[in-house]
This record gives sequence, structure tokens and C-alpha cells, in this order.
Amino acid sequence: MKKIVLCCMAGMSTSMLVSKMKKAAEDINLECEIKAVSADQLKSNLDGTTLVLLGPQIKYKLPEIKKICDEVNIPCDVINMMDYGSMNGKKVLDFAIKISK
Repeated sequence: MKKIVLCCMAGMSTSMLVSKMKKAAEDINLECEIKAVSADQLKSNLDGTTLVLLGPQIKYKLPEIKKICDEVNIPCDVINMMDYGSMNGKKVLDFAIKISK
């Protein structure tokens, strides 16, 4: 089972995207756990995590967060701004599946 953590400034703006990603996962019968956390909460939410995706608004934090994720061998990347802005859960889920292989 995949455990995907979406990370943004406060964990709020990604909550709607999490819902849409969960729906997209249900549609393809993919068993996964997806949740949103703030950048400050990331370290305490890495246990069992298979992938970390950053909201485009904190793209500038990628080097810092990538370092944290690399230490525990978890892939990390930034969500496409257009997919994030349109809350396209299917495209973001497809991206997550692609980079977590």
C-alpha cells in the first residue's frame, strides 16, 4: 500500500486535492493512504510514507525537504502547478504513481 503525503504551508490548501486524489485512487481500485500536512509537520509524518509531494507554493522548500526525504529514502517532488490549480486529483495521482516506482 502506498502512503502519499502532500505538503504545503499550512496543510489546508492541499486538503481538497487529497479528497480528489482519494476518489481517483478508488476509481482504479488502488489501495493507498493520502494525507496533507504542513511543512512543519512533515518530519513527524514520514513513518511508513512512500512518497512526498509538495504544493507548488512551497517549491522553494524542495532542497530542504528533499534532504529530509533522502535521509529516509523517500522520493519527493513538486506537484505540477496547473494540476494543483485545477485540483486535478487524477493527474496528481498518476504523477505520484509514476515517480514512486
